[in-house]
Amino acid sequence: MTEQSMADAAAASAPLIPEQRRESIVRHLQRERVLSFRQLTELLGVSHMTVRRDVAALEEQGRVAATPGGAKLAPRLLAEPSRAEKQDADLAEKDAIARAAAALVRDAMTIYLDAGTTMQAMRPYLQGVSDLTVVTNDLATVQAFLDHPSVDLISIGGRVERSNLSTMGRLARLALAELSIDVAFISSSSWDLQHGITTPVEAKVEAKRAAIEVAETAVLAADSSKYGRFGKYRALRLDEIDVVISDAGLPPEAAADLRAAGVDLRIAGEPAADAA
Repeated sequence: MTEQSMADAAAASAPLIPEQRRESIVRHLQRERVLSFRQLTELLGVSHMTVRRDVAALEEQGRVAATPGGAKLAPRLLAEPSRAEKQDADLAEKDAIARAAAALVRDAMTIYLDAGTTMQAMRPYLQGVSDLTVVTNDLATVQAFLDHPSVDLISIGGRVERSNLSTMGRLARLALAELSIDVAFISSSSWDLQHGITTPVEAKVEAKRAAIEVAETAVLAADSSKYGRFGKYRALRLDEIDVVISDAGLPPEAAADLRAAGVDLRIAGEPAADAA
């Protein structure tokens, strides 16, 4: 075994600090929805009491809800996860959604990319698009497109939210109102059929609403781990969205309900006719 592989193995076997364990619990619950304390202890390799303390701490933060003998993801989203929390979560799902979303983009389009890591993940799949105009309120996405060979890049101003590297509020809305957009790609940390696209941050509503008001087509690109959660403020109803792109982790009953309600749902990786 090489020195580097030994170091990697040691790092992989090192015990997680409490914050790392708790983020791991949230990620497991995003995939499985509900897990018993026994399942969590096996997944994390820690004691039953440690898991109980971690779940109690996460419940106090409003991120999970304790159930008899286990825990589930809390449906109400009290705070937006930070960029750091989202950066390495659900990478395969985000990549699949980003690829499907990018397939809707054509040469000479003007598109809006909402704040978020899924929007940033579209960058590699737009490399070959010519005469593209990208409008975004996401500072990391701006950085990602600086080396695109032909993109006209428009960064929307506004109050900077440091934890998510994005801009929001009235100034963002006013800037978007002056544009004409072909496709607005909207992100969300919480969405479902009943509540629509929601957020716990009131100032985030304005950019989302302004973007779809000046767009020919509105597309929600959100992974399945966000489904079934809701925040305090509704940004958009699902009937204001033309296409929803999610991943294969979306529960079949949820997908059926969405389609029965008239939502044009696209599951990333499944064949679908082009929109817009």
